[in-house]
Amino acid sequence: MEQSTEKKRDYAVLVGLRSPVLHEDSADEESLDELAALVDTAGAQAVGVLLQSRAAPDPHSFIGEGKVEEVKRVVEAESATLVIFDNDLSPSQIRVLTELLGVQVIDRSGLILDIFAQRARTREGCLQVELAQYQYLLPRLVGMWTHLERQAGTSGKGPIGSKGPGETQLETDRRHIRRKIDKLRAELEEVRRVRSTQRQRRMKNEIPVVAIVGYTNAGQSTLLYALTGAAIPANNRLFDTLDTTTRLLTVSDTLDVVISDTVGFIRKLPHQLVEAFKATLEELEYADLLLHVIDASHPQWEQQQRIVDELIRELGAEHIPCIRVYNKCDLATPFIRLDRADAVSISARTGEGIDELLQEIDAKLDKGTRRVTLHLPYDKTGLLDALYRDGKVESVAYSETVDVVAVCPPRLLGQVKEYIEGRREPREEWE
Repeated sequence: MEQSTEKKRDYAVLVGLRSPVLHEDSADEESLDELAALVDTAGAQAVGVLLQSRAAPDPHSFIGEGKVEEVKRVVEAESATLVIFDNDLSPSQIRVLTELLGVQVIDRSGLILDIFAQRARTREGCLQVELAQYQYLLPRLVGMWTHLERQAGTSGKGPIGSKGPGETQLETDRRHIRRKIDKLRAELEEVRRVRSTQRQRRMKNEIPVVAIVGYTNAGQSTLLYALTGAAIPANNRLFDTLDTTTRLLTVSDTLDVVISDTVGFIRKLPHQLVEAFKATLEELEYADLLLHVIDASHPQWEQQQRIVDELIRELGAEHIPCIRVYNKCDLATPFIRLDRADAVSISARTGEGIDELLQEIDAKLDKGTRRVTLHLPYDKTGLLDALYRDGKVESVAYSETVDVVAVCPPRLLGQVKEYIEGRREPREEWE
């Protein structure tokens, strides 16, 4: 998938097929607009768009011979170097279309994989993309290169009936790719093990985890920046965030959380990527709260919201409490109504609604943690160790007693309750 890094790597003609039998994979004007945005993200330029309507795809050329000729004329007229389909193509369809059109043909999944390959920065991100690319490539080996049917030779020593032409280059390449896939999976398993250790440490410290999810370009990174001040570029570009960014956020004077940004979701996300990115997205399963960011200014916001909900279900995270964050409310038309209690309207860019969102996070994650002033007798200073270990000590002063201001979770409050300033014993009914 490596290509030259010119100002525009390729000039692409975009093609989509609208058909009732394709269901979710059917193309329309909106999905082709999104495909054009993906092409721009990949560093290419769309120079033509064609949408074909058929009762069913042509099994040979997908869009039919007549439409292929029309696409070919556009390719020649625009000097295009690439044709990108908004639908998923079978390996044989890619091969046939490449031969008929005379330029490289890829589908939407191939384009998304290319973008991910350009954008991944961390070791984990690169491993995940490489695994997804090999899984995508494996069924598409046949006919991709002319050398694939070369003979790899035979010893002639096999059992009777096995003296065929020997192992073909195709079989060798398949074996090589399967080995690579196994190796990448083992390396990602190690990444999961390290993540699990980090997660157990966080759980031991009782720090809640908040995960930001949403459709790509809904404003997740801008929100993380608005909440934490983290130096994260916030661009109006699809798939701008691939590698998870995690920051500590003080929500209120009694609540700190670990907040993480995740890769943006998209319709028709290649299933290889859903599988490969489980190591990143598995964080969702262990989150205490999800912030589902929705671009309220987008004409398709309801459909995008539904796609993210479906992927959350697919990842087994639908049971986790969720706040719907309707972002870009400064750009949205006023007809959007928040019909749910767990929904907040914000503008991550201007800061509008951020305080309300923090209050909502605090309310959702309120586990009974409280700030208290303690007056410890000097023979009870051993409790200071527990306060430092399990709470957050803000000040210590030594006078007639050891005066401590600390933020304590419920379990710790139970240990120190008799030394809390202003505490009253509950009265019995007969008193």
